[in-house]
Amino acid sequence: MKSLGKVIRSVQAFSRELSRKQTPAGTWSVPSVGVALGGGFARGIAHIGILKVLEEEGIPVRFIAGTSVGALIGAAYCSGVSVEELEAMARKVRFTTFARWTLSRYGFANTDRMTSFLTSILKVKAFEELRIPLGVTATDFNTGAGAVFRSGSLIDPVRASCAYPGMFLPVNIDGHWLVDGMLSYPVPTVAVRGMGAQKVLGIHLKGQWSDGAPRHFFDVIGQSFAIAQDQMSDRWRAAADLIVEPDVAGFDYDDFKRSAELIQVGELAMRRALPAVRKWLEVPSAEPVVGKAHAAFPTPAPMPAD
Repeated sequence: MKSLGKVIRSVQAFSRELSRKQTPAGTWSVPSVGVALGGGFARGIAHIGILKVLEEEGIPVRFIAGTSVGALIGAAYCSGVSVEELEAMARKVRFTTFARWTLSRYGFANTDRMTSFLTSILKVKAFEELRIPLGVTATDFNTGAGAVFRSGSLIDPVRASCAYPGMFLPVNIDGHWLVDGMLSYPVPTVAVRGMGAQKVLGIHLKGQWSDGAPRHFFDVIGQSFAIAQDQMSDRWRAAADLIVEPDVAGFDYDDFKRSAELIQVGELAMRRALPAVRKWLEVPSAEPVVGKAHAAFPTPAPMPAD
């Protein structure tokens, strides 16, 4: 039965891919829109507001890539979890929903609880079964190389993408120790471009920079990530057609209790950006042409095999 299921999923994936490529010659095709959801821990709840507006306004999202919390929300949404369900979920989750404090030389918390959480909320458990193609990013701890997962089980790649160094323990997948995708794909615009998106919407969650002494160890880690993210922003910004930056300044990394506010912040930012996104979908007044995929950013390299 498992083999039959794999065959069915493969046929479904092939059919989806074939339908994307079959456009009559001489006609204009709606460009495929990809959304890149960046990392930001609790601030990532703003992504729900982004997806809510895109759905309400009928923007056809064909691809999603996610880093860290963006991977978690992306996986849930692509699996069939509705925006309403995501909003209800956001009201209930807290740090302890995903993590359990532990004493380890590799970090302060493990993500075993995230496995249970994802198992309970995901409508499907494999990439091949998703209603929207998804890319989940992570970083190989030993080589520093970025990894983009697009096949197989969803749960461990999402856990790896969320494995914030110093806070969460690394995740082992097929002999590779993986940590947070923010180290290699702060906002995974390159990843979603490589999946085939012709128009890329990048969602960047830039928190408020600290202007004084850090309060604790996690402030040190968070500020260090923010600095690194800014230093490496040229590449991911260049791969985006539009970058939306919800105003998450003033929200702490663990502000799960302010989920309603964060969702509203995401909605507001996306509504401001809607005119630019709608222009992507307008039929050109000149002679119609078939849209072509962006060629400047190649498909990211898959996870190296042993």
